[in-house]
Amino acid sequence: MAKQHSTFAEFWPFYLREHSKPATRALHYFGTSLVVAIGLFAILTGRWSLLIGMPIAGYFFAWIAHFGVEKNRPATFTYPLWSLISDFKMWFFWLTGRIGTELEQAGVKPNA
Repeated sequence: MAKQHSTFAEFWPFYLREHSKPATRALHYFGTSLVVAIGLFAILTGRWSLLIGMPIAGYFFAWIAHFGVEKNRPATFTYPLWSLISDFKMWFFWLTGRIGTELEQAGVKPNA
Protein backbone atom coordinates (compact mmCIF):
# COMPACT_ATOMS: atom_id res chain seq x y z
CA MET A 1 0.00 0.00 0.00
CA ALA A 2 1.27 3.48 -0.85
CA LYS A 3 2.36 5.78 1.96
CA GLN A 4 -0.23 8.36 2.92
CA HIS A 5 1.01 11.94 3.24
CA SER A 6 -0.41 14.00 6.07
CA THR A 7 1.38 17.29 5.37
CA PHE A 8 2.22 19.22 2.24
CA ALA A 9 5.88 19.30 3.35
CA GLU A 10 6.10 15.51 3.13
CA PHE A 11 3.97 15.39 -0.04
CA TRP A 12 6.23 17.78 -2.02
CA PRO A 13 9.27 15.42 -2.29
CA PHE A 14 6.90 12.57 -3.21
CA TYR A 15 5.38 14.77 -5.92
CA LEU A 16 8.81 15.54 -7.36
CA ARG A 17 9.76 11.84 -7.37
CA GLU A 18 6.55 11.14 -9.30
CA HIS A 19 7.87 13.62 -11.92
CA SER A 20 11.37 12.16 -12.17
CA LYS A 21 11.68 12.14 -15.96
CA PRO A 22 12.50 15.40 -17.76
CA ALA A 23 9.83 14.71 -20.41
CA THR A 24 7.19 14.40 -17.69
CA ARG A 25 8.18 17.74 -16.22
CA ALA A 26 8.34 19.35 -19.69
CA LEU A 27 4.77 18.28 -20.44
CA HIS A 28 3.67 19.64 -17.06
CA TYR A 29 5.46 22.94 -17.68
CA PHE A 30 3.80 23.25 -21.08
CA GLY A 31 0.35 22.45 -19.67
CA THR A 32 0.74 24.82 -16.72
CA SER A 33 2.02 27.59 -18.99
CA LEU A 34 -0.99 27.05 -21.23
CA VAL A 35 -3.32 27.21 -18.21
CA VAL A 36 -1.81 30.55 -17.17
CA ALA A 37 -1.98 31.89 -20.75
CA ILE A 38 -5.64 30.89 -21.11
CA GLY A 39 -6.48 32.47 -17.76
CA LEU A 40 -4.74 35.72 -18.59
CA PHE A 41 -6.27 35.86 -22.05
CA ALA A 42 -9.76 35.27 -20.63
CA ILE A 43 -9.28 38.02 -18.05
CA LEU A 44 -7.83 40.51 -20.53
CA THR A 45 -10.50 39.93 -23.17
CA GLY A 46 -13.46 39.28 -20.88
CA ARG A 47 -14.09 35.97 -22.65
CA TRP A 48 -14.93 34.07 -19.48
CA SER A 49 -16.06 30.97 -21.33
CA LEU A 50 -12.40 30.30 -22.13
CA LEU A 51 -11.80 29.53 -18.44
CA ILE A 52 -13.36 26.13 -19.01
CA GLY A 53 -10.28 25.28 -21.07
CA MET A 54 -7.91 25.74 -18.15
CA PRO A 55 -8.39 22.36 -16.45
CA ILE A 56 -8.60 20.62 -19.82
CA ALA A 57 -5.25 22.07 -20.91
CA GLY A 58 -3.57 21.34 -17.60
CA TYR A 59 -4.81 17.79 -17.12
CA PHE A 60 -4.41 16.79 -20.78
CA PHE A 61 -0.65 17.30 -20.80
CA ALA A 62 -0.17 16.07 -17.23
CA TRP A 63 -2.00 12.82 -17.88
CA ILE A 64 -0.11 12.21 -21.13
CA ALA A 65 3.04 12.64 -19.07
CA HIS A 66 2.00 10.24 -16.33
CA PHE A 67 0.40 7.51 -18.40
CA GLY A 68 2.70 7.75 -21.44
CA VAL A 69 6.09 8.85 -20.10
CA GLU A 70 6.33 8.28 -16.36
CA LYS A 71 4.04 5.21 -16.33
CA ASN A 72 2.55 6.08 -12.96
CA ARG A 73 -0.77 7.21 -11.52
CA PRO A 74 -1.25 11.01 -11.29
CA ALA A 75 -1.05 12.25 -7.71
CA THR A 76 -4.11 14.40 -8.39
CA PHE A 77 -6.31 11.31 -8.04
CA THR A 78 -5.37 10.99 -4.36
CA TYR A 79 -4.25 14.52 -3.46
CA PRO A 80 -6.12 16.93 -5.79
CA LEU A 81 -5.42 20.21 -3.98
CA TRP A 82 -1.80 19.45 -3.04
CA SER A 83 -1.17 18.22 -6.57
CA LEU A 84 -2.54 21.45 -8.07
CA ILE A 85 -0.44 23.55 -5.71
CA SER A 86 2.59 21.41 -6.52
CA ASP A 87 2.08 21.83 -10.27
CA PHE A 88 2.38 25.58 -9.87
CA LYS A 89 5.21 25.30 -7.34
CA MET A 90 7.21 23.06 -9.69
CA TRP A 91 6.46 25.42 -12.60
CA PHE A 92 7.60 28.43 -10.55
CA PHE A 93 10.86 26.71 -9.54
CA TRP A 94 11.44 25.82 -13.20
CA LEU A 95 10.78 29.41 -14.33
CA THR A 96 13.17 30.76 -11.71
CA GLY A 97 15.88 28.19 -12.46
CA ARG A 98 15.67 26.53 -9.05
CA ILE A 99 13.99 23.23 -9.94
CA GLY A 100 17.30 21.33 -10.00
CA THR A 101 17.92 22.01 -6.32
CA GLU A 102 14.39 20.94 -5.39
CA LEU A 103 14.73 17.73 -7.40
CA GLU A 104 18.08 16.90 -5.83
CA GLN A 105 16.68 17.44 -2.33
CA ALA A 106 13.88 15.00 -3.20
CA GLY A 107 16.39 12.43 -4.46
CA VAL A 108 15.73 12.94 -8.17
CA LYS A 109 18.52 13.41 -10.70
CA PRO A 110 17.35 16.51 -12.62
CA ASN A 111 18.41 15.28 -16.07
CA ALA A 112 18.03 11.51 -15.59
